[in-house]
Amino acid sequence: MEKEYEDIPGTLVFDADRSREGYHLNQFCISLRLRVNRDKFHQDEEAYLNAYPMSPEQREAVLKREWNRLLELGGNIYYTSKLAANDGINFQNLAGIMTGMGREDYRKMMLDGGRPIKGNRYKSEWGKE
Repeated sequence: MEKEYEDIPGTLVFDADRSREGYHLNQFCISLRLRVNRDKFHQDEEAYLNAYPMSPEQREAVLKREWNRLLELGGNIYYTSKLAANDGINFQNLAGIMTGMGREDYRKMMLDGGRPIKGNRYKSEWGKE
């Protein structure tokens, strides 16, 4: 079912459908809050992931650290940021990576008030100006 908010560019709403799709992915990510789990994951990432029945696409996105893809596949940003933190990436740096802007440009944009509304309100408006 097409959802009205899917017309918002750059936005993946974590709704009930995405939550169901990403359940095991998010359980994996939140497991990294414990040192013992982080240590096991560092020892053998693929073996650690075997405890979580993720889709092959989710598993690949974890192993390749495809941050935006994780969200597309049902990951919740607050959970997937645990994986980033495990890799030494703080939330601001993660946002810079995910937007393709880099840390400093992302920081400057946010300090300057965020993205402009023009051209960023709805995908259906693109190319109609």
